[in-house]
Formats: sequence, C-alpha cells, structure tokens
Amino acid sequence: MPKKITTRRSAIHGNGMFAVAQIRKGERLIEYKGLRRTHDEVDAGDSGDIESGHTFLFTLNEVFVIDANVGGNSARWINHSCAPNCEAVLVEHEDDPEKSQVFIEAIRAIRPGEELTYDYGITLAERHTPRLKKIWACRCGAKDCTGTMLRPKR
Repeated sequence: MPKKITTRRSAIHGNGMFAVAQIRKGERLIEYKGLRRTHDEVDAGDSGDIESGHTFLFTLNEVFVIDANVGGNSARWINHSCAPNCEAVLVEHEDDPEKSQVFIEAIRAIRPGEELTYDYGITLAERHTPRLKKIWACRCGAKDCTGTMLRPKR
C-alpha cells in the first residue's frame, strides 16, 4: 500500500501531517504511539505542563496516558482544528488497559495536500481564564474557530 501521509511544516502550528494521496472517509491512517505512563507519573514529570500550550500526551483511559515524547511517532504532529477532517478512535483492551490503542481515522474524504487535523478535546480541571485560553489558543483558521483548544466546561 502506498504511503498516504507525510510530515512537514504547518501553517497551523509547527509541524503537521498532510495527505499525499486521496484518503477515503473512514480510513484508518496511523496509530498514536508513545510510552504508556500513569496519570500520576505524568503529573509528577515534565511532559505535561498546562502552562506551555503544547502537549504530546494523549489520555488513553482512567489509568494510562500515551506520552509521545518517548517512543512517539509522526501522529504526534497532527494538529488540532475546530473543523477537523479526522478523529481519534480508541480501541480498548479491557483485559489489559495498558494495551489500549488510539488510531487516527478520516471522518471525511481528504484530498492530497490537505493537512490532517482532529479535535484534541482538551479538558482542564482549572478555570478557563483568559490567560489559559491564550496559552491554549487555536490557530486552525476554521470559519467557526472557537479560538481555543480547550473544550468548554459543562
């Protein structure tokens, strides 16, 4: 099967992943890989800082997080968008939650040259102050961009 995605500089933020061939709706593109760490390990370390506005952490379940800073692949370069063309799909392994996986799949047809994006769905326990919204600013450029990667509080 020919390679359908590649990494290069993005107008949204830093690096991004782009289609180099036509991608069908529902097509599984890449697994989000990295070291499995517990939430406590992540909280105690330096991989997840809410003050940075940048993360390679992906919450897997109530116990584990995928830390793409260690052993991560190019899926970590897929940027957030308020109008995404992909979604993150969790494949759970109930007998061993550490083996659960996250895959990025197309939610619509994607043309060659288009940047792959998904909604990060970032939730913070902290109050979403103007300062935090600025730190987690969205630069996707979508018509209905919310201006932040933070998911609204309920």
